[in-house]
Amino acid sequence: MLRSLFSGISGLRAHQTMLDVTGNNISNVNTTGFKSSQASFQDALSQVVKSGSAAQDGVGGTNPAQAGLGVKLSGISTSFTQGSAQLTGKSTDMMIQGDGFFVVSKGGQDFYTRAGNFDFDATGQMVLPGDGALVQGWAAAADGTIDTNGPLTTMKVPAGTLMPARATTAADFVGNLPNDAAVGTVLDRTTTVYNAQGDARTLALRFTRTADGWGVEGSDGTGATGASTLTYTGGALSAVDGAPVDPAAPVATLTVGGVDVDLSALTSYAGVTSAQVQSQDGYDAGQLVSFSLGTDGTITGSFSNNLKQTIGRIALGNFTNPGGLEKAGGSLYTTTSNSGAAQIGTSGTGGRGTLAGGALEMSNVDLSSEFTNLIVAQRGFQANSRVITTSDEILQELVNLKR
Repeated sequence: MLRSLFSGISGLRAHQTMLDVTGNNISNVNTTGFKSSQASFQDALSQVVKSGSAAQDGVGGTNPAQAGLGVKLSGISTSFTQGSAQLTGKSTDMMIQGDGFFVVSKGGQDFYTRAGNFDFDATGQMVLPGDGALVQGWAAAADGTIDTNGPLTTMKVPAGTLMPARATTAADFVGNLPNDAAVGTVLDRTTTVYNAQGDARTLALRFTRTADGWGVEGSDGTGATGASTLTYTGGALSAVDGAPVDPAAPVATLTVGGVDVDLSALTSYAGVTSAQVQSQDGYDAGQLVSFSLGTDGTITGSFSNNLKQTIGRIALGNFTNPGGLEKAGGSLYTTTSNSGAAQIGTSGTGGRGTLAGGALEMSNVDLSSEFTNLIVAQRGFQANSRVITTSDEILQELVNLKR
């Protein structure tokens, strides 16, 4: 049989695969996070018709003569170039800008994906909507700290997440008490403080001008009280012209009902009355109402008590050879011996890209290029089919020699 007949068959098979790859790229032109593939060919085994020979006395060397036996597929490579961004405004949509993959778990096995169209299930777990793969990361401790060196866990952001109340243990006062105030002048200042159950109470401080400084009395409405006298470096207020409270004097802090009130930042200048509460470290309990995503993958929750606290951080994986990953369906990839192990870490570190919330990475398929490849594959298929029909005609002529 003619070798060209089998060469044509190999060409049909190779270009059919090219058509399959191109058709798959076109069909996924709008698939979130899809990465296009390209088929490449190489020639198959060549049959030696005549071997090459070296030059000898009086005779020149000759080149080998070989007849090729067709084409075969050398590989199908995946292009991990960045896809375009699509703004969605949905808080659970996330996009990787740069290298890296989201880490998800399904059936106890880790997979990797560029698709960030996440959602929540009934238990508050962050999942891929298609197959329920669980998004992996690090959950925050009760105080909002995150240990990125710990094991990965399923990201969970249930709508009813509570921020526990925190008892007030310290309050800071800043500003100025006027040193030209008449003796007996009274200034009242109040702030809200909390107990461990989140119950609010009012902490009231009354400053009274004395001959040598200011007396201060505190109460919190539960019967707890405290009193002291503010003195200044140098003695009388009028003699030091607004010097700050002496930090070495024990009167710089007042304790009322377990709350340490720091008064050391108060000053005394004439004509200015600005003493006020700067901060207190307690708060009531709050319920999660919304969350946002930072570029480092940190999920920050906003709670009904007008406070924000870290909930967790999304993990990203990177690979020495991402082209060695194997597609597992559902826009997921799994590791192979040639991809290397996943290098897990946070976004923006170790060559991993940053994250953008409210956006998705679209497919990186270039339709103009794919349609061109479609034409090339079609013409290659037609040309190889013509080789087969031509070989058939020659065989027909050979058969017709005997009539």
